[in-house]
Amino acid sequence: MSSRPNPMPRFHRWRTNALQIPLLTVITVVCGSLSLLVSFADKQGRLQHKIARFWARALVSGSGSSLRVRGIENLRRCSVAVYASNHTSYMDTPVIFASIPCQFRILAKKELWPIAFIGWYLQRSGQIPIDTANPQATVSSLGVGVKALRAGMPLFVFPEGGRTVDGELKPFLSGAAYLAIRAQVPLMPIALSGVYDLLPMHTRHFYPGVVTLSAGEPIDTKGMTVRQTEELTARLRAAIQKLLLDAGDTTCESVQEGEVPERKGMLVD
Repeated sequence: MSSRPNPMPRFHRWRTNALQIPLLTVITVVCGSLSLLVSFADKQGRLQHKIARFWARALVSGSGSSLRVRGIENLRRCSVAVYASNHTSYMDTPVIFASIPCQFRILAKKELWPIAFIGWYLQRSGQIPIDTANPQATVSSLGVGVKALRAGMPLFVFPEGGRTVDGELKPFLSGAAYLAIRAQVPLMPIALSGVYDLLPMHTRHFYPGVVTLSAGEPIDTKGMTVRQTEELTARLRAAIQKLLLDAGDTTCESVQEGEVPERKGMLVD
């Protein structure tokens, strides 16, 4: 059950509107502009990633929250893998960038690319667009993701395809498992806790607290075939569910490994 109060106390609303939103907007514009500038010389993306990590830490700190990382040893391996996490808030992305130390690319909805500034950054930083309205284009985009993995670049995916409305884990699409199997790389389960309370969907005021990223043991995909995509998707969801429960996230129901609500599709809504 969420600990976020409803209605939000006046102090939190005032602080968000008068202090945090203006500050975080300035930080985002400055870091985004700097990243765009260095992208013309930073062909490997290392400097852009450092800027992204600074931006992410500044946003988490500026929201008034503290970040806790569990399973840091799994993240420090920085192996080529598909990182997959539950999706609870707009603040998920800063938490992810602040926690994962190695370079990676995100598979994101193509609808973000035409948006001024955001689209420019996504393009220049090498993120991979997914056309949600065209299944054939989605498969093509997954192929681009597989090539990136085989070239040594880790990928990050939100297998739910969108943010949760109520904080509970949604059914998973199979794109993350498909990518890991096709590239024969590990699938890394990641669970985000506390970020939903910080800034859930359809809200605009921060309710700060402790936000936790829990990284589980990577799931080996060597020898698996695409026929096992749904099986691997079920294992991934069960692993993330367990990480949430271990972290004390009470919005999640308990499930047994292999149990997963049926959902058709490859990656995103």
